[in-house]
Amino acid sequence: MASTKAFPHSFNAVRAQAKLHHAYFLGLQLAVVMEHGAAVTYDWMFRLFRRQHKDKFLSSFEKLGLTGLPHAVACAQYHVLSNNVGGVGVEYAFESDQKAWVRFRYPRWMYAGPTICGIPREVSLGFLKGWYAENGVSLKNPRLGFVCVSEDMTGQFGLCGYFKEFDAPLTEDQRLQFAPHETPPRFSDHAQPSVPQDVWNEARLQKANRNYAVEYVRNGLIELAGVVGEQAALAIGCRVARLIGLQYFAETRVLIGGVDGGVADASRYLAQMLEAMGDEVRILSAEEGIVHQSNQRILSGLSEDNARLVWLCWQELWVGAMRSQSVMKSLSVIESDQGIEWRIALT
Repeated sequence: MASTKAFPHSFNAVRAQAKLHHAYFLGLQLAVVMEHGAAVTYDWMFRLFRRQHKDKFLSSFEKLGLTGLPHAVACAQYHVLSNNVGGVGVEYAFESDQKAWVRFRYPRWMYAGPTICGIPREVSLGFLKGWYAENGVSLKNPRLGFVCVSEDMTGQFGLCGYFKEFDAPLTEDQRLQFAPHETPPRFSDHAQPSVPQDVWNEARLQKANRNYAVEYVRNGLIELAGVVGEQAALAIGCRVARLIGLQYFAETRVLIGGVDGGVADASRYLAQMLEAMGDEVRILSAEEGIVHQSNQRILSGLSEDNARLVWLCWQELWVGAMRSQSVMKSLSVIESDQGIEWRIALT
């Protein structure tokens, strides 16, 4: 039995997983827009970002060193720090204790590459309403809202706006406002917040980058099922996963120093990629293409129904990766109480 712990390039494998899951999330957006339209995509984005907000927002405040700051300032800095940790470029500008700005920089992580050309404005509206409009509610501050001055799809200068503590409590419809006539102040490099360096070393930042993308995939699939139904979500999720596996095998293989060769090479690729998720992985037989996975980080904390949906979709990433190779291979999965056994074979 060989352990993938002995393999080099594990740090690059974490980056490869971040890249793969990021691409999967982009592909899901495009597929949902194409097959279900802008209105359904809005509902999906709203549910996804409201779920992300409830899971992450308050629980991350102390980790990011934001406790005790004025709410508008804390929210702006939160969106800079949390996104930066995930590899997303966002800037911060302080105007007062009651007003602080954020500006997302290009290239946009959310719509990387040409993906941005196929995304409707409803996606932006969904995540603004789902997350940004909920900050005041979570902080129990009814006067806190977000004012958006620019969006990506409107051809202005990207997503930008400010958190503001108003003089009076806001209604639900007032928590998100739009002011496209306003312009932001200059953003200074010297004024940007940063995460505590003694806590957030390079290794942790790389894993956070991976986890950021993985969470959007997991929660995205779950919330998609809530909007279009489980079977439709499963069909889209599996097809997109297989396409992304096909499309990104070459790039991820090069990143981890793998070889596009026979069954043994494919076994090493799969084992390194699975281990880069934080899973316990052993190659039982490289030549026979048998890889054992003891735990499944991709399913951690999910209910049984949600876990099944995510698991069935996620397998297709690796099916696609095997079929993309110069010598095509099949991939089957055997589940037992001892874990998962992946079996690779020539087609």
